[in-house]
Amino acid sequence: MSTIAHAHPNIALIKYWGKESIERNIPSSPSISLTINKLTTRTSVRPINDGDRFLFGNEQVEDEKITRFLEFLRHTYAIPPIEILTENNFPTGAGLASSASGFAALVTALNEEFKLGLAQSEQSVLARMGSGSAARSIFGGIVSLEGPTWAAQVLLKQNDWPLDIVVAITDDNIKDVSSSVGMTMSKESSPYYDDWVKSSETDFKNARKYILQRNFDRLIEVAESNCLKMHAVMLSTLPSLFYWNPATVACIKQIRDLREQGIPVFFTIDAGAQVKAVCLPGTGENVAHILSQVPGVLRTISATVGEDAWIET
Repeated sequence: MSTIAHAHPNIALIKYWGKESIERNIPSSPSISLTINKLTTRTSVRPINDGDRFLFGNEQVEDEKITRFLEFLRHTYAIPPIEILTENNFPTGAGLASSASGFAALVTALNEEFKLGLAQSEQSVLARMGSGSAARSIFGGIVSLEGPTWAAQVLLKQNDWPLDIVVAITDDNIKDVSSSVGMTMSKESSPYYDDWVKSSETDFKNARKYILQRNFDRLIEVAESNCLKMHAVMLSTLPSLFYWNPATVACIKQIRDLREQGIPVFFTIDAGAQVKAVCLPGTGENVAHILSQVPGVLRTISATVGEDAWIET
């Protein structure tokens, strides 16, 4: 028998790019994200007699991040060798926060299987040790992550502001440079890195205020600006990190055109080529149809705000 957990990835409205502490996996700046319901990681864990075994789908693989995470975990908890089986219903390692949902699901499953008795805030801290953004995927709704505890907190619950979300998939492939590697490169070489960290503090405070006010127009301004500043840091990294493709740029232009036409929508893009369009309730279907016609868009996924990580029964 095994314990099975599910978790959703999140899309960052206010992003972090860079770590203050690699050893403790502490972000360089606070962040805010939106948990997305249609994208899901399903992870099962069960004790086994021999060494740890990790399967992605039905294929056994090696994963250094999971190996390090389990080593860290066993300093505190008596966890025997385990088999971890995980699968995503969305592209992995392609800029859709698969590590966030992956570690959130893993921590949720471990907590249940081995009766660790961790509150959600404690699970969030533990998930952060595997992936910084995983701290936020423990929770549904709109979620913040800031010091000094670096445990995620819910700003609005799942149904408090039921925004529509459209994901435009423009590339199914694993990106050439992972987020964790890219963050280190940017911190070491981008001339804009320090200013990015400072400005993110202000963006975080403003976005949190606009979210609590449900002020969509002002959230548009800060979210798009924060996204583009992060990618400016990536572009100024040596060697340059350029995650976009022509369809990414075309989607940005299309979303801006839609907004000029009076449709309430904004874009955000993480470290990848996929574009996420955030819309007021009731407009997502139209936005999804229009984005699906953009040359280079492989498909669109229509979603809304997701729930907490949970145990399958």
